[in-house]
Amino acid sequence: MSSYGSHVDFDQPPVVRVSVDAEQLPDPESWPMTVPAVAQLARDGLDLAPGVTFLVGENGSGKSTLVEAVAMAYGLSPEGGSVQGSHSTRPSESGLSAALTLRRGLGASRWGYFLRAETMHGWYTFFENTGRDLPPGQPVGPRFHEMSHGESFLEVLRTRFDSPGFYCLDEPEAALSFSSTLALVSVLAEVAARRGQVLCATHSPVLAAMPGATILEVGEWGLRPTTWDELELVQHWKAYLDSPGRYLRHVLDG
Repeated sequence: MSSYGSHVDFDQPPVVRVSVDAEQLPDPESWPMTVPAVAQLARDGLDLAPGVTFLVGENGSGKSTLVEAVAMAYGLSPEGGSVQGSHSTRPSESGLSAALTLRRGLGASRWGYFLRAETMHGWYTFFENTGRDLPPGQPVGPRFHEMSHGESFLEVLRTRFDSPGFYCLDEPEAALSFSSTLALVSVLAEVAARRGQVLCATHSPVLAAMPGATILEVGEWGLRPTTWDELELVQHWKAYLDSPGRYLRHVLDG
């Protein structure tokens, strides 16, 4: 670990801590403040570890809302893209990002990227029209609209996640097959090895199994650190694959 002067640590990730200005928070009686994970963030803040952090939880648990708000506080578009290109088609994000303060890592890269599967089509159009959204020195890549959804997604990972920085992902597995999801694990491992930092909301037990990752389970309890084996998601998938009929009869009968 590098240091300078009076033991000042310059070997820090892009985001060390997320804190909240209570005076800037949305109405505490309205969404998203009624979501336990968001309320916990507002109360306690959140320390982000170096490397990869996964937020894992059910739909509506608040994991995507948290990733979106942190991405926006970092200077990224809520619809995806880099710190160099911002676009919007229809604002739908919460007001949480305006209340967030990010403590940046000393000496860390300012490059960042937000990747979310549900808005990639609009981002492809924006990039093709402007040519923006690339790291410094990166040559212009292919025309993403001419590729399949999964192929274009992996190409974005290859060309945008190749330098140290802060990377936010919202359920990236939605665009990927099993083998492509494994390829994403490899990309994230390379990002971490280059001292990049990742915050990812996911439903994927494949992604969450990445060695060395920090896992925060999101639910009615708020946020809690856990392990892959202890995730409710993993336990359900194991039980389903062992005996799918036990689950399917409840949704198909009657």
